[in-house]
Amino acid sequence: MMEEMFADKTEYAEMRKLLEAWTRDPGNIKSAFTQLGDALSGAEGTILYFKSRPGISHSFRGHVPVRGHTEDHLYVMVDIVDDDPENRWLSICFYGDTITDPDEMGDLVPGGLLGEDGYCFDMYEYDGGAIAYLKDRIAEAHKNSLAR
Repeated sequence: MMEEMFADKTEYAEMRKLLEAWTRDPGNIKSAFTQLGDALSGAEGTILYFKSRPGISHSFRGHVPVRGHTEDHLYVMVDIVDDDPENRWLSICFYGDTITDPDEMGDLVPGGLLGEDGYCFDMYEYDGGAIAYLKDRIAEAHKNSLAR
């Protein structure tokens, strides 16, 4: 993941520290996280944030600039759910109006993404097909968010 895309370099260092310390991973979720992170860091104009709440979640967030606004716009959150650090899992969430879910793999979460309807996709173990599907959703959300 590209350090220069982070709004705050200390957040990048905090994420790297978490990944280096993450050694117990029965579901190979760390690999899924890094692959989704690579998809985010490859999306043009993306600004990355990392918010860590140990014991709850570590939230990796992709934002895009919004024309005519000083604040950027969140388009995806990839959360490492940390309720059991020995068996972490991912929750990948998008605003409901920025993606489609043709295979109906996600869960609609009314008002669940910062007060707006969202779609969340939970991953408890590595699944290459699900990762490819989520990379497509990331690209879709990125494109639709840039158009705002």
